[in-house]
Amino acid sequence: MKLNIESKLADPDAFYERLIETHNGLSDAQSHMLNAKLVLLLANHVGNMEAIGEALAIARRGIDTTRG
Repeated sequence: MKLNIESKLADPDAFYERLIETHNGLSDAQSHMLNAKLVLLLANHVGNMEAIGEALAIARRGIDTTRG
């Protein structure tokens, strides 16, 4: 499966602003928890393990695993 990574958001800036606002006032641990819950909710919505696996692989690319 080829994951569609082109933006489908009508207003990407509004999404980003809302995402940042959702994190306002949270500790680092709470922000990590929010992100984990969001990923699980969206993965459940997608429901296609092949697409989810591809998304996970793309998301991990380029992340320096030698730094904490």
